[in-house]
Amino acid sequence: MRLRKACLLVLLLAMAQLLVAANAGGADEDSSDTENAIEDEDEEEEEEDDEEEDLEVKEENGVLVLNDANFDNFVADKDTVLLEFYAPWCGHCKQFAPEYEKIARTLKDNDPPIAVAKVDATSASMLASRFDVSGYPTIKILKKGQAVDYEGSRTQEEIVAKVKEISQPNWTPPPEVTLVLTKDNFDEVVSDADIILVEFYAPWCGHCKKLAPEYEKAAKELSKRSPPIPLAKVDATAETELAKRFDVSGYPTLKIFRKGRPFDYNGPREKYGIVDYMIEQSGPPSKEILTLKQVQEFLKDGDDVIIIGVFQGDSDPAYQQYQDAANNLREDYKFHHTFSTEIAKFLKVSLGKLVVMQPEKFQSKYEPRSRVMDVQGSTEASAIKEHVLKHALPLVGHRKTTNEAKRYTKRPLVVVYYSVDFSFDYRAATQFWRNKVLEVAKDFPEYTFAIADEEDYVTEVKDLGLSESGEDVNAAILDENGKKFAMEPEEFDSDTLREFVTAFKKGKLKPVVKSQPVPKNKGPVKVVVGKTFDAIVMDPKKDVLIEFYAPWCGHCKQLEPVYTSLAKKYKGQKNLVIAKMDATANDITSEHYKVEGFPTIYFAPSGDKKNPIKFEGGDRDLEHLSKFIDEHATKWSRTKEEL
Repeated sequence: MRLRKACLLVLLLAMAQLLVAANAGGADEDSSDTENAIEDEDEEEEEEDDEEEDLEVKEENGVLVLNDANFDNFVADKDTVLLEFYAPWCGHCKQFAPEYEKIARTLKDNDPPIAVAKVDATSASMLASRFDVSGYPTIKILKKGQAVDYEGSRTQEEIVAKVKEISQPNWTPPPEVTLVLTKDNFDEVVSDADIILVEFYAPWCGHCKKLAPEYEKAAKELSKRSPPIPLAKVDATAETELAKRFDVSGYPTLKIFRKGRPFDYNGPREKYGIVDYMIEQSGPPSKEILTLKQVQEFLKDGDDVIIIGVFQGDSDPAYQQYQDAANNLREDYKFHHTFSTEIAKFLKVSLGKLVVMQPEKFQSKYEPRSRVMDVQGSTEASAIKEHVLKHALPLVGHRKTTNEAKRYTKRPLVVVYYSVDFSFDYRAATQFWRNKVLEVAKDFPEYTFAIADEEDYVTEVKDLGLSESGEDVNAAILDENGKKFAMEPEEFDSDTLREFVTAFKKGKLKPVVKSQPVPKNKGPVKVVVGKTFDAIVMDPKKDVLIEFYAPWCGHCKQLEPVYTSLAKKYKGQKNLVIAKMDATANDITSEHYKVEGFPTIYFAPSGDKKNPIKFEGGDRDLEHLSKFIDEHATKWSRTKEEL
């Protein structure tokens, strides 16, 4: 009996202990939940504090500190605000800081006070982009929310005076210096101008909006010259007849007009670049040669083609035609003219002739000493231009990084790489190898031949697989399809080069292609490399949208999520490929896909791969890219047609 009571007592004690433990566990859980809730509240409060901190406008030595979060709220009710966009590491900004603080104190005492603020453009990236900040410090004055560029000196006196001027209630922005042209005044204005730059733009075009402030600044600067060089603009979406007349197909299109005659503008698109370019363009396209000694120096020491027009005088109609042709090519070639009978005699020509010849170091027994063309008042400028372009290169010229874009674009191009040096001590060795190339070049007039200094083309030689060839002289052929062919390393002479060129002509060579490893391609965007470019992008049965990017490019990184969304959107289209390619690590094996900046996007339509359509003008967002695809797609699957 006692034993049973003892057992019962033990059982009751055990149950009591379990109950206590359970309650304790529940309390722990409740405590844990409470702690988590408190932590969540703390995090929310911290986030709210951070947001409030971002919205709060702090002050540093009298200067207000603005950022992406608090900017709009702060300036909304302000008539005038002085802004400085700076970078913390910028030396000029640090030097300017004490002066800016003095300005802040001065304008604070103004009646009414004028706000003086600064923005760290390296962290407030949205504001920096919005106000086109590209250098530090950048100073702007906001007048009722509209930014006015400050272009004076960075002194307290000048800045305060300008801010006070703009803060006046009756202040209005000065009228634009850029002329506005329409069909009603275009011909009159353009025909009267010795030189004028005209921009054809579209109001919605992002590139045009970016150019606008730079163009106006350049117009102001050039208007101060004597004589002034006018800048004008045409809304090509409203003035469609003018746009059609001058073959405007993209925006912005800039053209130079000389007494009504149009010439392409190929200069920079920022203030100082435009100013310098137009000043150079306003000068004569051809320089007069007065003495025979000048011609002799060109021949002895020259490094480029010599172009000389020989005329009776500056009123000679043939001379006027020559000037027009020179204007068309003035960026690529140096033109000269003479009225000297002594020079004409030395050149062995009569008056009314155009002479194109090479400096002595590029002359050879396989080509004429000069190429002469008869020029009369009736000779078309286009014929003069054609003559210059046809004979501008010697049989074997010197390809350099400074001239290849203007001289050596024609393909196929046969390049021989070695230590090219035309200075006195090394000229004989340089000419020894060049003569070997000449012996072959004379038999292949359909190809362009050139020598190149291997030090100038280290990357190109490496991409050809020739940097470790062990040979002093190497050769390659660059063809019209963007393909490259390297000559097998062996002792160089005219016979080995001839065999190499002959094998290329017969189609027996395999191209060298720089390429990353071929990827598995499981994502929505197909990754293209050098080895797969032809198979994917040039596939005649499929439409392909191809983005050429660089891994370090900020715009490319911004585009990436948009481009992925675009690929997902068109995933059901079996005849459409959305692709991308790292153009810094892979060869583009077609010359029709030119990449001059990143990102560059082309639409390669099925059946017409040699005529890709470049994406230009619109914003690189889902809407505009989709519209671009929809406009140019040649093949839609049934699912698309049913939508």
